[in-house]
Amino acid sequence: MKSEELTLTNFNGRAFRLRTYCAEVNPNLIAPQRPLIIVVPGGSFNHLAQREGEPVALAYLSHGYNAAVMDYNLVQDPGNIYPDAALDLLTTVRYFRQHASAYQLDPQQIVTAGFSAGGHVVSAANILADMPKLAKRFGYVDNQVRPNATILGYPLINIEKVGFTIPEDQKGKYPAEVELLDTAKGVTSQHPVTFLFQAWDDPIVLITNSLEYLAALQAKQVSCEAHLFAHGGHGFSLARPELVTEGRAWQNNPHASHWFKLSLEWLDQQLGH
Repeated sequence: MKSEELTLTNFNGRAFRLRTYCAEVNPNLIAPQRPLIIVVPGGSFNHLAQREGEPVALAYLSHGYNAAVMDYNLVQDPGNIYPDAALDLLTTVRYFRQHASAYQLDPQQIVTAGFSAGGHVVSAANILADMPKLAKRFGYVDNQVRPNATILGYPLINIEKVGFTIPEDQKGKYPAEVELLDTAKGVTSQHPVTFLFQAWDDPIVLITNSLEYLAALQAKQVSCEAHLFAHGGHGFSLARPELVTEGRAWQNNPHASHWFKLSLEWLDQQLGH
């Protein structure tokens, strides 16, 4: 495996960090190009959840994907979260398309995967890719920055539909655009095919987030596969025992862990991998 840490500059001139996890280039393979998964961890916009970053990237790497984990700006950082967090992801997609041969990638098999707050970043990036006004302002082209598929894990969609009280000082960081406050409102028919999973009993990101987003995808006739597990809570990542944190035994959930295998099967259908 070849891993590196990069610092990129997004379309708004803001620097962000990216870590890659790629198979060594082997020109002798029958199918040398790999799909790419760009993982965007959650963390309530005040930290980046490690359990939703590298472990997920390595899991996909072991199944024939190259992977990257993207950091993004948080509430304690200077400036607003948006549009920069979404621009980070659009910049990342373009970077890998432009450098596909160096990473042994298929430039038309780039997948974004966001968890919790990272799901909001991913869904917001899909919106920005389809906003000509912002594309013109920041100088990007939609088909250069739009991923080919998206995976959303217990995603935050509507910032106001959470199961806890948002601190007043964080409310000042809300995006001004209604379609970024609630990313279901910004879904277009150009959105990438989507795989979504969440637990019905999620106490943090309410299940109405996923239901609202699924309805928006259906209304725009965007293909989607969704798995809503009866139990799982929030933030279960791969739901495997090696990722359980202290006092949270429920994070080991063999049933909810099926989402990963299901996502691989879905990606095989969508990408022909």
